[in-house]
Amino acid sequence: QVQLVESGGGLVQAGVSVRLSCVASRLPFTLFSMGWFRQAPGKEREFVAAISWLDVTTLYADSVKGRFTISRDNTKETVYLQMNNLKPEDTAVYYCAAIGSRPVTRSSEWKYWGQGTQVTVSP
Repeated sequence: QVQLVESGGGLVQAGVSVRLSCVASRLPFTLFSMGWFRQAPGKEREFVAAISWLDVTTLYADSVKGRFTISRDNTKETVYLQMNNLKPEDTAVYYCAAIGSRPVTRSSEWKYWGQGTQVTVSP
């Protein structure tokens, strides 16, 4: 079955940069848009960023625009999330997701999900 495996999370101080990676397997990667969501304790899962499969357009949540960058390497079947100038409010479990269409912000429409990687940002 399809697997999405995230890595790169950890405990960091505010202001630093972290890059998350998500490797896909058994997925026709070039036919799927890829995205990142996050869920903080006690909160609903929220959209962070996405990148389309066709024209590689990107979409960002307002809260991360200008600080986070999503990219993909189709040869490695990997999607990245470069997170700069991290803030304590970025603390969450970050999930990688795949959708067989143009990306959307509603999490319920995404088909495949990874297990998540924890990012904790201390003040």
